[in-house]
Amino acid sequence: MIVGLIIILLLVLFLPFTKLVEKNLEIFLFIMGVASVLVSQVLDWPLIKEALVHPINITIAVLIAGLLFRWFKGPIDKGTLSISKAMPYRVFIALFVIILGLISSIITAIVAAIILASIVAILRLDRKSEIRLVILACFAIGLGAALTPIGEPLSTITVGKLNEDFFYLLRLVGSSVIPFVVLFGIAAAFAVKVPGEYDGSGSADDSEAESYSEIVIRSAKIYLFVMALTFLGAGFEPFIEKYLLGLSPLILYWINILSAILDNATLAAAEISPAMDGSTIRAILMGLMISGGMLIPGNIPNIIAAGKLKITSLEYAKFAVPVGLVAMVGYFIIMLFTF
Repeated sequence: MIVGLIIILLLVLFLPFTKLVEKNLEIFLFIMGVASVLVSQVLDWPLIKEALVHPINITIAVLIAGLLFRWFKGPIDKGTLSISKAMPYRVFIALFVIILGLISSIITAIVAAIILASIVAILRLDRKSEIRLVILACFAIGLGAALTPIGEPLSTITVGKLNEDFFYLLRLVGSSVIPFVVLFGIAAAFAVKVPGEYDGSGSADDSEAESYSEIVIRSAKIYLFVMALTFLGAGFEPFIEKYLLGLSPLILYWINILSAILDNATLAAAEISPAMDGSTIRAILMGLMISGGMLIPGNIPNIIAAGKLKITSLEYAKFAVPVGLVAMVGYFIIMLFTF
């Protein structure tokens, strides 16, 4: 079993960078997810039911948001551009990322990601700036959404498992998360070119709205993507429970870099225990949240934004992996002095 899961893990990590898999990423991940649950021998009807039901709400949210942005494209475009011109452009970018990251804990990471993708398309940035802005904002959303149990599945599972109140995570990781969200916002402000430097290579076309078929196809891809991650998480859960639990929090922090390709909610469910102290839980959560932004499969916001803006796995990883590693090292140094 272990050998099979390691092979699947390596395939999921490296094959998305090839052209063939890149074009069929959702199908590839679905096949790998099914393979993982077969290898682990955990495939049963409850899991199949969960995999079929779990993506529904996310898919509906993506579909409805896509339709709303199509129907109200004119006013949204005009309003966004007016706000961006009413203040220094880099200030606008920083505030956009910071505010979106923080309110994602209330509006959910899914809605925040849809807003991100739609607004970035309106801004008509050059391709490099577009990718950098999306990635830094996805890091911010992945962190900010975890401040309340309604923000994302990771926080929902954690609060439920620990039987804590609504503001538990805000108290536990707020002092760590909020500065990181602000830093990602500031970094985004300096990572993009101002509109006057635009070279016309962005992916969006502000002259035409998305077609209904494009909106439906993207929603279907999101459904398959989330189903694949559900299977992958379930398939690797026995491996996690057998080999990772009981390790030092400082070691788990780095092992949780697996969150870049596996569902971080599954990892949290397997690792976190009510018997742990706050420092240990904080270390586990921060490792999961930061690394979740490093690759497209790592978090729902990455999947939604990259899908809408046609960002490839290689384009995403070239910028996101170094950013994620710097953030991981930075927080690890903080832990060494505070743990």
